[in-house]
Amino acid sequence: MALELKSPAFSHESEIPPQYTCEGKDVSPHLQWSGVPDGTKSLALISDDPDAPSKTWVHWVIYNIPAAARELPQGFPHDPSLPDGVCQGINDGGEIGYGGPCPPPGKPHRYYFKLYALDSLLEIKGTATKERLLEAMKGHVLGEAVLMGTYER
Repeated sequence: MALELKSPAFSHESEIPPQYTCEGKDVSPHLQWSGVPDGTKSLALISDDPDAPSKTWVHWVIYNIPAAARELPQGFPHDPSLPDGVCQGINDGGEIGYGGPCPPPGKPHRYYFKLYALDSLLEIKGTATKERLLEAMKGHVLGEAVLMGTYER
């Protein structure tokens, strides 16, 4: 069984409800997964928008999610680290944790939630960014899953 990522808030390739965006409460959606590969020691998640005007905009960087975890609850805290070892990096809004969709008015943007099963815990020096997380994950990815939602203003 392959790693699978889903959300009770929206289905793959459907619209993300406004409460998870800058036009609502801007809280992270409830995410659930299954099919975690054998040998997984931790999970990591990156959420980004490749349709942003100037570059791919990073909305969430989170890693060292325990291998036994099967979800991230709605409204995940914005703490850089949590008692269970979960760590969060900085998004392109300059904040720790989740920053929801907030595209300029116009066409819909695609928002990717990418979950990675890893064969180790990660040590990242300094503030974790998407680039630092991707570098730390090299050679450690056992599986990947993607959930994509859209949003337009």
